[in-house]
Amino acid sequence: MIRTKTTRILLSITLAALISACSSSPDDEDLVLANKGAESLYEDAKNAMKIGNYSNAATILSALDSRYPFGPYSNQVQLDLIYSYYKSGKYDEALATIDRFTRLNPNHSDVDYAYYMRGLVNMEFDKNFFQDFFDMDRADRDTTKAKEAFKDFENLIGKFPESKYAADAKKRMVFIKDRLARYEIAIARYYIKREAYIAAANRGQYVLEYFSDTVHVQEALEIMVECYDSLGLDELKNNALETLRINYPNSDVLG
Repeated sequence: MIRTKTTRILLSITLAALISACSSSPDDEDLVLANKGAESLYEDAKNAMKIGNYSNAATILSALDSRYPFGPYSNQVQLDLIYSYYKSGKYDEALATIDRFTRLNPNHSDVDYAYYMRGLVNMEFDKNFFQDFFDMDRADRDTTKAKEAFKDFENLIGKFPESKYAADAKKRMVFIKDRLARYEIAIARYYIKREAYIAAANRGQYVLEYFSDTVHVQEALEIMVECYDSLGLDELKNNALETLRINYPNSDVLG
């Protein structure tokens, strides 16, 4: 009886030890990654990308990049890793990988792609969760990432004017300029509500100077007219009215 009880205790201890060992062992996925070569891993990553499983692709590519930093696939792995991070929403990791790639491979044949992806990543960073989720136009949200994206595309076009990504980069710059102009208008409206007319007029003037090729120029002029009228600055008001009259004769401000 005592021997039986002792045996049960020993079995329980052994079973507990086995369970503990299993729980502390690497995941099956990690074991698979550890036992595969570079070529096999890269094939797995490409297959994951094909089916849209970018998070898994990023995991595999990251492991491949760490294990074989100078392997035959190293440059392509990093480029694919940039895209996989981008598609899986890991924007900080994407930017870090882009910056590392452009720094170490300034003359690579696909370095223009890395510059292009930097702009795309920063555009995604600029998106607001509430705007996407609730379909709200938050023109007054911070523009830091939008400005960075604009500079990224500008940098791409400046360095690689013949790049196959240049045309799309130019279109995106037009979109970003519209976004930045809307931001200035939104802030100007905010200032008007608080009767900060000088600050509001300055925002309107900023749109005229830097975003004159957007559709927001008329609204900027109308804001300036309103602000100068409130401030009693008749000469500036008349100049803005004249510009409105010449370029936007159907403006409601003209009566």
